[in-house]
Amino acid sequence: MNTTFKNFFFISVSIVLLSNCVSKKDIVYFQFDEIDQSKVSNKYLTFFKPDDLLEITISAKDVDAVRPFNLSAVTYSTSSNSAIGVAQKQTYLIDADGEVEIPILGKIKLGGLTRENGIALLKEKLSPDYIINPHINIRIVNFKISVLGDVAMPGNYVIPNERITIIDAIGLAGDLNISGNRENVLVIREENGMKVKYRINLLSNDTFISPVYYLQQNDVVIVEQNYAKIQSASANTNTGLFISLTAVLIGLLNILTR
Repeated sequence: MNTTFKNFFFISVSIVLLSNCVSKKDIVYFQFDEIDQSKVSNKYLTFFKPDDLLEITISAKDVDAVRPFNLSAVTYSTSSNSAIGVAQKQTYLIDADGEVEIPILGKIKLGGLTRENGIALLKEKLSPDYIINPHINIRIVNFKISVLGDVAMPGNYVIPNERITIIDAIGLAGDLNISGNRENVLVIREENGMKVKYRINLLSNDTFISPVYYLQQNDVVIVEQNYAKIQSASANTNTGLFISLTAVLIGLLNILTR
């Protein structure tokens, strides 16, 4: 085989193989920028939203006074009309208008409020007419986030303590695949009834001051494939054909040039 064409063949194959390679600088987290400690905060706010399922616990020294507000949810047998299983805490669903139906108090608008503001509102409604110095805790039972795209284990994840960072979410999903685009991770969040998109670069330390560093319930994290992966998907389809045709072409040219 002619040396020139032999070199051409090996160069062509090398180009195809190298197109699948990913540089180290494309996958190492937090390699750019310094962390601006003055902007880093460990505070995060939980805002109540429609479709949140709330567990509201009210306590006070007067046990009898709080009993009507701490109803238990039980299942009854249709035959004996008796309770089945262990009674569980009653939950309250925030409707499309942001309201929940609280025993005795009626409809209370909690949607759009932070936990602190929601607790303050309930205290205002309860004290002093119904309960003196009530202690209130509100927990979102169905707090979840979704991680989709080029990660090891995409899916929905329930977060029991309502505190999760985007780094935690990626960890739950088994980390990004090597082919995941770390520079342009998409977070979709619902704000005031609208879907809002945020972009975050996991290669930069600015991640720690991003408004989506702390995720909120129902946030969706989407990891796209990087450019090399997209290109290789196209290249892999035609690689075998390309090499075969190149080999045939080289063979023919080699015969013609003898």
